Amino acid sequence: QVQLVDTGGGLVQPGGSLNLSCAVSGSGIIFTLTTMDWYRQAPGKQRELVASISSGGGTNYADSVKGRFTISRDNAKSTVYLQMNSLKPQDTAVYYCHTRPSFRDYWGQGTEVTVSS
Repeated sequence: QVQLVDTGGGLVQPGGSLNLSCAVSGSGIIFTLTTMDWYRQAPGKQRELVASISSGGGTNYADSVKGRFTISRDNAKSTVYLQMNSLKPQDTAVYYCHTRPSFRDYWGQGTEVTVSS
C-alpha cells in the first residue's frame, strides 16, 4: 500500500505564495524511483495536471503555471513540494498529490487553495 498526505493549502491574496507538501509512505513504493505529480481540480472543472517531477529530478509544468510554480522533491524525507508564487484567483482549486508505481494510481486527500482578496 501507498499513502500520500497533502498539506499546506489555505487562503492567500492574489500575488501571494504557498508551499504545498506531500509526504509519501508505504511498502508499495520506492520513492526514489517514482515520478510524482501535482494535480488540481477547480469547482466545476476536470482535474488537471499541474506539475511532474521524475525520479531523476526532471520537471514538467502546465503552461498556466510555468514561471510561477516549482515542483521539487526531498528523497531523504520521501516528500514532494509545490512552491506556488504569484498566485492568481484562477489558481483556486483543490490540489492533489499523485503517483503511479507499478501502474496503480495513488492520490493524496487533497489540500484546498483559495486565492482571493
